[in-house]
Amino acid sequence: MKNKLNSFREYLDKAILTICGLLIITLVVTVTWQVFSRYILNDPSSFTDELSRYLMIWLGLLGASYLFGQKGHLAITLLLDKLSGWTQIGLNIFINLVSLSFIFLAFLKGGIGLVGKTSMQISPALDIPMSYVYLILPLSAVISGIYICINVADSIIEHKQGR
Repeated sequence: MKNKLNSFREYLDKAILTICGLLIITLVVTVTWQVFSRYILNDPSSFTDELSRYLMIWLGLLGASYLFGQKGHLAITLLLDKLSGWTQIGLNIFINLVSLSFIFLAFLKGGIGLVGKTSMQISPALDIPMSYVYLILPLSAVISGIYICINVADSIIEHKQGR
């Protein structure tokens, strides 16, 4: 079971890192073109400012999802570190359930609502539906939720094997 979880996590990690890498390369090219066209050509590009903003949103939320998988999100672990055994596992599960509740309420439910409301709204410069921009909210909620479930399963499996 642990091997399957680890191989799925590795696949998901590689996919997210690949997408983030492509996003950051595109972001660098976009911003470089904006600076070049503005200061060298004296004819600023009309779409690069908007595209770079949208790329930054996607990059930030995908990166935050990846951080959940690495257990690298901001946390105060003072109490968690003092506990041991099933008490520590129970508190860890509770913390993850609270995180999962927030993610699914704010990002998934709110994100799906936002995608629905903005499907007919068109971005001014890129001429794309704004729902494409906001689609990252429910997508990152699902990815973060998957990572949280894998992390909880990992901690339970590790505790059982440590006995």
